[in-house]
Amino acid sequence: MPFTTAAVLAAATLVAIAILARTALTAWNGWLDLKRAEIARPADTGTSHALGLIDLSDIKERLRKLEAIAAGVDL
Repeated sequence: MPFTTAAVLAAATLVAIAILARTALTAWNGWLDLKRAEIARPADTGTSHALGLIDLSDIKERLRKLEAIAAGVDL
């Protein structure tokens, strides 16, 4: 039974789609694992509340400086 060009092309296309679907599924699962790790990380690190407040005050100070620069005020 000889294979026609259309049958070979159809089989190759089906194999290619299966490979792409498997690769996409693997990538999706990896991305989900990464997001789960990012969500779980803050609870595992045990950072103190004071460090968060220091970072927040630093950001607020930088924002005040940028607003002053935008308003044309010399610091």
